[in-house]
Amino acid sequence: MSHVAYVSTYVPKRCGLATYTSHLRQYVQNAEQGCKADTVIAMVDQSEDLQAYDPSLWFLRRDVREDYRKLAQRVNNSPVTVVSLQHEFGIFGGNAGEYVLDFVRELRKPLVTTFHTVLESPQDPLRSVQEEIAQRSDRIVVMSRRAIDLLANQYRLPKSKIVYIPHGTPVPSPDRREPMRKQLGWSDKRVVMTFGLLSRGKGLELILKALPEVVRRVPNVLYAIVGQTHPEVKKHEGEAYREQLKEMIRELNLEQHVVMIDRYLSEDELVDHIMACDLYVTPYPGMQQITSGTLAYAVGLGRPVLSTPYVYAQDLLGEFEDLLIPYGDVDAWAQTISRLLSDTTTLQQWEQRIQQIGREMSWPRVGESHARLFGELSQKHRKIESEGNAVGSVSR
Repeated sequence: MSHVAYVSTYVPKRCGLATYTSHLRQYVQNAEQGCKADTVIAMVDQSEDLQAYDPSLWFLRRDVREDYRKLAQRVNNSPVTVVSLQHEFGIFGGNAGEYVLDFVRELRKPLVTTFHTVLESPQDPLRSVQEEIAQRSDRIVVMSRRAIDLLANQYRLPKSKIVYIPHGTPVPSPDRREPMRKQLGWSDKRVVMTFGLLSRGKGLELILKALPEVVRRVPNVLYAIVGQTHPEVKKHEGEAYREQLKEMIRELNLEQHVVMIDRYLSEDELVDHIMACDLYVTPYPGMQQITSGTLAYAVGLGRPVLSTPYVYAQDLLGEFEDLLIPYGDVDAWAQTISRLLSDTTTLQQWEQRIQQIGREMSWPRVGESHARLFGELSQKHRKIESEGNAVGSVSR
């Protein structure tokens, strides 16, 4: 059995990384038949109410540099056998998150780092911080096969050090689809959906521009834009972007064909909404994006999808080129959406193909893969410790 220490943001914080880590912990425990010997080191902001967290958690204050070294020492002196570090740019304190380097430099336990973002051409200081983390990690987990080559070439890493494990997704519940559609008022609609924290650069305008032609061919189409405005966006510009989208909807006479669900969705609610849609879209303009939790969820839940051909979408859907449409081609988006929504047989065929991909992405399988990796490194660590103790006894 492994004793894993997870270093990440953590629930109840409302962020994708916190939710991901909570699920990872749960399904690793399940894979190890309920073994609960683990530790969570939760990244917190100084303004947060720590009373909202589980009291068993250890806390790492984002902007207190000394915490990073002290917590590494605490891990070193604990029963922990392997550390799972969830790395995302902007999570850790310091310039480009450099404070986390104090943690990995001081750490004496095996380190598995999950890179949630891998850039095509990283520049300093992002590059130097990520490179040192990569060099000091015993294994690196990535959620895109393309990331293996990128990391190996950029940071001169052996590919054997990098492990591909898909982004975990909930197990679909097909029996909930129709009741949820009825509850949402979608039973007589053909629903296209986008989910995520609202911010510029998600490509939502592209779908809105394509929608008038879709409406002409599929009069009962509904585009559901689901999710609150990103907290950082709201902090700097309030709801200006949401208001711009609403104005665009009015100008295109799409008020009856677009719904904006502006609230936080729990995990169960998100799954229900995705299961209830007919077509999930990620029209992102940034082609370097190497992971997308929302696209992963849609595929894992077996929903038909359309996407721009960014790195993660190509990696996940590359064998189905018909589902990858260039960002700027409004006509192609309109034609493809219309064709899929108006042809039930074709849509069901795509659903079956996507379900085949999604089966490998379910959290139970992802948890098993991580448990094997953690177990392998824990076993090596215990062997090294045992040999070291034996040598010490002889020398005494």
